[in-house]
Amino acid sequence: MPADPPLLDLAVIGGGASGFFTAIQYAEMAPGKQVGIFEKGSHYLQKVRISGGGRCNVTHACFDPRDLSRHYPRGSRELLAAFHRWQPTDTIEWFQRHGVTLKAEPDGRMFPITDSSETIIACFLEQARKHHISLHPKHSLTEISQLEDGSFFLNFDGSAPSVRSRRVCIATGSLKESPLLKQLLGLGQSIEPLVPSLFAFNVSDRRISDLAGVSHPRVVVRCEASKESQSGPLLITHRGFSGPAILRLSAWEARALAAENHHFAFVIDWLPDMKPDALHTIFAENRRLHGAKLVRNSPIPPISKRLWERIVACSGIAEDMTWGQVSKTCTQALLDGLKNARFEVTGKTTNKDEFVTCGGIVRKTIDFRSMESRVTPGLYFTGECIDIDGITGGFNFQAAWTTAHIAATAMAQAE
Repeated sequence: MPADPPLLDLAVIGGGASGFFTAIQYAEMAPGKQVGIFEKGSHYLQKVRISGGGRCNVTHACFDPRDLSRHYPRGSRELLAAFHRWQPTDTIEWFQRHGVTLKAEPDGRMFPITDSSETIIACFLEQARKHHISLHPKHSLTEISQLEDGSFFLNFDGSAPSVRSRRVCIATGSLKESPLLKQLLGLGQSIEPLVPSLFAFNVSDRRISDLAGVSHPRVVVRCEASKESQSGPLLITHRGFSGPAILRLSAWEARALAAENHHFAFVIDWLPDMKPDALHTIFAENRRLHGAKLVRNSPIPPISKRLWERIVACSGIAEDMTWGQVSKTCTQALLDGLKNARFEVTGKTTNKDEFVTCGGIVRKTIDFRSMESRVTPGLYFTGECIDIDGITGGFNFQAAWTTAHIAATAMAQAE
């Protein structure tokens, strides 16, 4: 170790959303302290840049902590208390104070009014400059150890100089395949195994072949082996299925699906707001009132014409069959195709840069009143490196802002 490595008050490992928010808030609350952000890559805030298709889905317009916490498959109990301290209202106000106005879309997602993630990035970089936070790109942490005085020694790969810091905040995002894992284990941290969350389903099935781009406003989906279901819009893709309903199901069932190597069966109810008896009534009325009309030309809203034609064909109903010709067997097959459509998943498709993993630092090893390690005093964790993850819609960023605020507040109050 060098004789006199630079001494910081706070070293933040990770130049992403929670890392910048932790550093900035700490610097705001503890003026004059020496703060540095160390990023292993060449660029900062990469996930912010690509979030929401480049618009940055900053948070979600859900302002009740209990309702908000229900959007997290893992960590909802811990975040419930945390959201009483910092929730979307606080996030909106913070950005407003710093020159960024957010807007809510009909589905609750919130974006900067510029519809550009660069607005958020510019805000963070300006605040880092204003508070004299030093930025260190291409600094991949290779060693972290705690010294006798409680401070930490940090070593980085390449020619980057070593650093000593009174406190360290790990804000790296997912710890998947990170050399930091070994270092944290060496400090006594426990880590929940990492598996993918928020992924699309790969499905090869004639019912959806050539239908890429077709969407449906609301379905209910569940894994065949589970009674728990999720709902929301669905999108047919070139590889299978995506959309909020699929992503939610992948999040809540993440560990079970990983255990099956992402080969499993799931079921779609295309008309969740319509009971089977109501469908039988529609079929009977079509036979009575529109007996000469082709079945394939009579889609039931909100099912699109293309999707309806495929469901009809896969129910054994010929193209020229009219409602008056439909047999009981075909009627039941059509009902099953609408209310209980079973598909086999043969893998997943994940946007490795934007989507998240479940797993990470075990929650019970962190004091959520301060985000400080219960094992290693002076070591803090924020954002997705913790075994916390939310569904799509701005919830993961909100967890990042909340945990960052709690950590920054605790460290500033300890000064």
